[in-house]
Amino acid sequence: MSMTLGLHSLALVLYAVTAALLGWSLARAAQRAPLAAGAALAAGVGAHAAALGSYWTSFREPPLVGLAPSLSTLALLIALGSLLLAVIGRSGPLGLVLVPVAALLTAIAQIAGLRPTGPELAYRGPWFILHVTLAFAGYAGLTIAFAAGLMYLLQFRQLKDKRFGAVFRFFPPLDTLDRIGVRALLTGLPCLTAALLLGWAWSQRFGPAMHAGNPKVVWGVVTWLAFVAALLARAGNATHARRGAMTTVVGFAVVVAAYVVLRAAEAAGSGFL
Repeated sequence: MSMTLGLHSLALVLYAVTAALLGWSLARAAQRAPLAAGAALAAGVGAHAAALGSYWTSFREPPLVGLAPSLSTLALLIALGSLLLAVIGRSGPLGLVLVPVAALLTAIAQIAGLRPTGPELAYRGPWFILHVTLAFAGYAGLTIAFAAGLMYLLQFRQLKDKRFGAVFRFFPPLDTLDRIGVRALLTGLPCLTAALLLGWAWSQRFGPAMHAGNPKVVWGVVTWLAFVAALLARAGNATHARRGAMTTVVGFAVVVAAYVVLRAAEAAGSGFL
């Protein structure tokens, strides 16, 4: 357990270092993210993955149930998405948004206590793991789309005001940000849809069946609608990219607000993420 906590803390420190390096590059009006930021992020992802692997070994269950383990897993997926964007898409500056989000979730997980807190379920086999993993991949996709949308709006404002300063130099071009946002939505929506269908089938098979008012169902449907709204806002015209970015940012805020409300309203120990 000490190894799990130590690696988790190391990942948090490395995420903080990454965010600081990216912020420093923005302040200097650099044209690209520094290699040191990418190296720190890669090391953080590695330490984070090792921490969750240690958790799985220690408690003999995947870190997918309970507040702290679930948030930590989601944080890892977001950090991994940021790393892939930096390495493959050469869009490291998106880490300005994604890495702090991953760090915040990791810190909350650390404070909440990285240990099993969820209720015992009747079945935690491969289908359950696939269901939760797909759901988290969907939420990570929405977070990446949110980061791209937020940076798109900031970049658009800079260009509209004809200010070609640090944001203009450091942020990716508008078309790149729009492309990343669309691809993140198109990747996340099928993942979330499959997760919802698997969750429904799993509850029907192993029970109890989830009713429409179940917080998990409500949050899943709200997130699914946010995906659809963001994609529809872009439909029909390439000039709708700004509207799509705005809808993505608002949709992400609605999903986060819905989570906070549902989490606060749900009884303690219910197992809702």
